[in-house]
Amino acid sequence: MPARTSTRSGRTSTTSAAASQKSGASANPRASTASRASAASANLDIPPETPENELRTQVASVFREAQRSTVSHRKLAVTLRKIQETCCYEPASTKKGAAAAAATDFDEDDFNVEFVRCVLRAMPIKKSEGVGEKTIRFIGLFLRHSIEKDNEAMGEVDQDASTMPETPSTRLTSHLMENILPLLTAKDKFVRYRSTQLISHIINSLDAIDDDLFQKLRSGLLKRIRDKEAMVRAQAVLGLGRLAGNQIEAEPNSDDSDDGDASVGLLEKLLEVLQNDPSADVRRSLLVNLPILPNTLPFLLERARDQDAQTRRSVYSRLLPALGDFRHLSLSMREKLLRWGLRDRDENVRKAAGRLFRERWIEDCAGTPPPAEGGVAEVSPPNIDALLELLERIDVVNSGVENGVALEAMKGFWEGRPDYREAVVFDDEFWETLSAESVFVARSFNDFCRNEGNGKYESLIEEKLPEVTKVAFFLERYIKVLIDAIKSANEQDEDEDEEGDTVEQEFIVEQLLHIALTLDYSDEVGRRKMFSLLRQTLSIPELPDEVTKLTVDVLRDICAPDAAGEKEFCSIVLESVADVHDTIVDDLPGDDADESFHSARSEVSSDSTPTKGGKNKSPELSEEEAAQKAIKEIMINMKCLHIVQCMLSNVSGNLQQNDHLVAMLNNLVVPAVRSHEAPVRERGLLCLGLCSLLDRSLAEENLTLFMHFFSKGHTALQITALHILTDILNVHGAQLLSSNPTLQKVYIKALRSGAKSPEVQAAATVAASKLLLGRVVSDHAISAELLKTLVVAYFEPSSAGNQSVRQALNYFLPVFCYSRPENQELMRDVALDALHALYNVREGLDDDDADVGDEMVSLATIGACLVDWTDPRKCYSPGGGSSVDVEKKHINADIHLDFAKDIMERLNGNLNKEEKKIIATLLGKLYISPASSEDKTRDLYADICDAVNSQLLSDATSRNALYKIHVSLGKIVNQLDSAAAAADATVLAGGFRRSMSRATSAGVEDRTSAQPEDRTVVVHEVDIKEEEEEEDEEGEGDTVVARRREEDSLVDDLLTDDEVL
Repeated sequence: MPARTSTRSGRTSTTSAAASQKSGASANPRASTASRASAASANLDIPPETPENELRTQVASVFREAQRSTVSHRKLAVTLRKIQETCCYEPASTKKGAAAAAATDFDEDDFNVEFVRCVLRAMPIKKSEGVGEKTIRFIGLFLRHSIEKDNEAMGEVDQDASTMPETPSTRLTSHLMENILPLLTAKDKFVRYRSTQLISHIINSLDAIDDDLFQKLRSGLLKRIRDKEAMVRAQAVLGLGRLAGNQIEAEPNSDDSDDGDASVGLLEKLLEVLQNDPSADVRRSLLVNLPILPNTLPFLLERARDQDAQTRRSVYSRLLPALGDFRHLSLSMREKLLRWGLRDRDENVRKAAGRLFRERWIEDCAGTPPPAEGGVAEVSPPNIDALLELLERIDVVNSGVENGVALEAMKGFWEGRPDYREAVVFDDEFWETLSAESVFVARSFNDFCRNEGNGKYESLIEEKLPEVTKVAFFLERYIKVLIDAIKSANEQDEDEDEEGDTVEQEFIVEQLLHIALTLDYSDEVGRRKMFSLLRQTLSIPELPDEVTKLTVDVLRDICAPDAAGEKEFCSIVLESVADVHDTIVDDLPGDDADESFHSARSEVSSDSTPTKGGKNKSPELSEEEAAQKAIKEIMINMKCLHIVQCMLSNVSGNLQQNDHLVAMLNNLVVPAVRSHEAPVRERGLLCLGLCSLLDRSLAEENLTLFMHFFSKGHTALQITALHILTDILNVHGAQLLSSNPTLQKVYIKALRSGAKSPEVQAAATVAASKLLLGRVVSDHAISAELLKTLVVAYFEPSSAGNQSVRQALNYFLPVFCYSRPENQELMRDVALDALHALYNVREGLDDDDADVGDEMVSLATIGACLVDWTDPRKCYSPGGGSSVDVEKKHINADIHLDFAKDIMERLNGNLNKEEKKIIATLLGKLYISPASSEDKTRDLYADICDAVNSQLLSDATSRNALYKIHVSLGKIVNQLDSAAAAADATVLAGGFRRSMSRATSAGVEDRTSAQPEDRTVVVHEVDIKEEEEEEDEEGEGDTVVARRREEDSLVDDLLTDDEVL
């Protein structure tokens, strides 16, 4: 590396200058860094230069070579060690080279001084300079190598000794640290950075440090975790993480309570930094370097929810693999980590979480030892038992349901492990001994092969999964096992084992039904077998709700998709409903049977329902038995309504054209709505709402009923009523909303109910957002009222704690406004009214002496949001090009001109001074475009000029905003005036030239020659030709003469004006 002349001053001898020239090259090869080092020398307390010597030349040469590449560091460390040995030890032989002979003239102190001298020259190097990193890595490598050689020379050392043996290397380390520690408080940020980096690197490179030095380093680094520079804090926590880990390891063997308290205090400070430091680099450094302990693990795993994507990714790619066996984590923590990772918004985090699941966790279950640090993980051959254990460890019974994380995890597993795809076998033995884990393997494999790869894996289904008939037989077997387990559990007191077995059997049946939903029923034998099985299964009263729902879904899939298939489907389901309800009639006496929920009988069974004359049994029933029978009756009625609800969810035809549905409505749903039992009434309301979606007249008749349930019901019932009303409006149109003003009040009341019932407000927010975004509500007044209420709800303090409302509106408001110009116009209409309402809300907070800054955002921020949402540049336009193209060209901004017009009307109104000030500042934020309508531009400019002349606004902020829009509009109006004048001049000049070409009068020639040259208007030849052609087509000479005379008079006027000017 070529040497360079140092710019350091204050040296008098040429020998010192030469030394500076050589050593300067060893610190940094770039002149810019040398000048930086010169500028930072005031912070470095560099010892005075000594005369040039041979030892300095050798040490500087080693440092110079170390900057070139890290490949030669090991060799250079050996070379520097030999120089150190020559200075510190007596030579073993008299034969030595010239360099060694020269080095013998120096002692250990000389070597230490020269070593530290070279190190200090690296401290001012910028972070972006690679030579700084290489130099510090070399220093750490050399110190480690030197200490190892000293220990070898001393022989075996007592590991239990309380003090470290003193060697030349330990003395060098102490001398170096004593010189570097003061630099931690230097003014120059790069000096602090390099010194902190060097100390942290040495701490992580060495196995042991002297106790006194340990305390000094700990104290110095602790001060740097509050440094204003993130790069310094990141290096400080690297060293403190190692110190904290060493202290915790030594604490069980230490009787010094002060050390234990210090270690705990250090950990607490580092954990606080991990949670609260604003720099992602600092948090990520701590995440990787903090010791993994029971008290630190929760804080480390908490970083899976960090706001920085790379930090979240580090949890899955570095922390969790380093943690070891994942089975040491609690079940809830495993599920959370998997869910957080696989559903992260960043794709790289999702990939890291999926890789962790399919490559590391599966290997833990297979018994594969974790890879060595820096090594490549060994992939074991496919092990189905390990896969089943992995699913058990993530509690697949609970995480494998719909919207559970297990489905997403297995989707990535099958995609990333083709060896398992090929190795898995679904033979008869597999199906006969199903467990929750094994059936989920089959279900997830089936879903993956059918939904992924665009049919690429369909052949695997044909090869590995059984046909429909076999699946039906297996399903029948496990349904029988489930029903027997439920009945036995009901007959005797349930214990935890029996309950767990019932849940597992229910899960197995559910997964088999999910597989049945995807089967091909072109095989008639298999279709009939499955059809009869599900028909019988649906009639079982003890069937769980989720199994019932899936059974109805599979039945609908088996039936034909046309109207005839739908009628057949409804007939079968209602027969099952009648069979289920018959269990009540069979168990009740005759009188009670007639008074029971008899309307549940379908037309199929109403004539043949048996009645029993058991009047003598009624007095014998005790209160407890009567209560049990009442409860059972309610449960059976709820079961019937649930089956009907599942059926209605799969029906899309007209209600009046399906006799089965009409009979079901009259005999089951309507009596349920009139029931005195609240659960039955609420379930009946839900079924009535589904029926209303199938018939408009039924929906219109029952709107009042649904609104009554909303006004009188509890929170859950209000939410149900809102969902029903919204679905009705989406299906049958918003005319129902326009014709029924009370319905609008329902939504407004729900949107304003945040303080009383946040859940209702959240449901109403989503409902109103769907109605507006889907353009279901077409009436302008209703849309404006809904939108205004949503804007107020978004900013008002009462919704601050309702994250569902804030999150829904955070998405809805920008998307609604930017999707269509009409939506922006609607937002403009309500913007000032909403701002006025929010001003009143804020005034109310002021009256209550509340902390307004914490409760509500400023009105200036709210106004900026309203202006941004109405910005025409952000509105989507089909074929309008990219956003960059839109920014480069002017677009029509009439909406902001109208906005400004509305603001001026408010400013001329009776608003108080504060509100006027808030509204006036919006004028300066509006987008004023030359492409806007000329009439609106001139009209608004006139209003602005009047406001400026009349000094409408008194405060400086408002006047500045008014002047800003005044200047913007003035420029555009001046351009319009100039364009209009140019157009008039063009017309006049064109007429003048035509007159010249046709006139023969000398007077006209004299007048035209008197026209000034600067008033000459150049006209395009194309325009002249077109005008001449038009005049030629007229053909009448007298008309031309008359026109010429008129144009001559205009020219005279123009010339007169010019002369006056």
